[in-house]
Amino acid sequence: MMYLTHFGLSEAPFSITPDTSFYFASHSYQEGLNTLLFAILSGEGFIKITGEVGTGKTLLCRKLMASLDTSFKVAYVPNPYLEPKSLLMVLAEELGIKVASNTTQHALLTALTHGLLDFARKEIKVVVCLDEVQAMPIETLEALRLLSNLETEKRKLLQVVIFGQPELEIKLNHASIRQLKQRITFEYQLDRLSRDEMQYYLNHRLIIAGYQGSRVFSGAALTLMYLKSKGVPRLVNILAHKALLAAYGKGKRQVGIVDVFAAASDTKSIESLWRKLRLNSLSLSVLLSVCGAALLALPK
Repeated sequence: MMYLTHFGLSEAPFSITPDTSFYFASHSYQEGLNTLLFAILSGEGFIKITGEVGTGKTLLCRKLMASLDTSFKVAYVPNPYLEPKSLLMVLAEELGIKVASNTTQHALLTALTHGLLDFARKEIKVVVCLDEVQAMPIETLEALRLLSNLETEKRKLLQVVIFGQPELEIKLNHASIRQLKQRITFEYQLDRLSRDEMQYYLNHRLIIAGYQGSRVFSGAALTLMYLKSKGVPRLVNILAHKALLAAYGKGKRQVGIVDVFAAASDTKSIESLWRKLRLNSLSLSVLLSVCGAALLALPK
């Protein structure tokens, strides 16, 4: 990347690819990770993590997997849009359970059951992590619930962690899978970064990437970046990357407010976020006006 040498960096600090080496323990991230680890170590069956687009659900998922020791076997399913049989095939492959490609769903479920029992005999706990579950078909979620029924007299044969956007809640309210929702014993919603956390987040990533100089982002640049990104980590990364490019193009070693403004103007996702926020504010204003009118109409 062209600005690495200019800023004395050994690698790109603001890639949007989830990388656990750049993990930043914000208040929300740490609470989410603690919730996950406590629930898994307690042997809970279903755990749910939700968060808006770009808040770092995939990174948290990978951090969780990296935090589990060899007494756990983890199956990671990043693509949720699978029919029930395809999901079972993916789980068998992830867990190293050999099945024929043309096997029936019943035979597949039987093989998975035997494989899970084998893990249990070896005192190995199986954890299934599914990302972007809001896109998973209802019938596949139901198949997952049935698979989670498997248990010995003492514990579940597998634990399931589902990650998704807030609209996942709508899907879980579907009548056909209400039993699955009842089985979610722990849940947590990821929040955005605060203004101070964003500053620490930027410094943390720069240091991990090898930066050793003085402050890169001016105070005004940080303020504008927070206003534009609303603390969404993915948007912070995009803005920071583009702002560094803008500063590099001018031969500067500090990012100023003009550089962040140029970065924001070049980022359509920023416009979408602001449009959504304006619509939400408008809806709130209308609601307050209606409530005010209703109160005035009440008899004195």
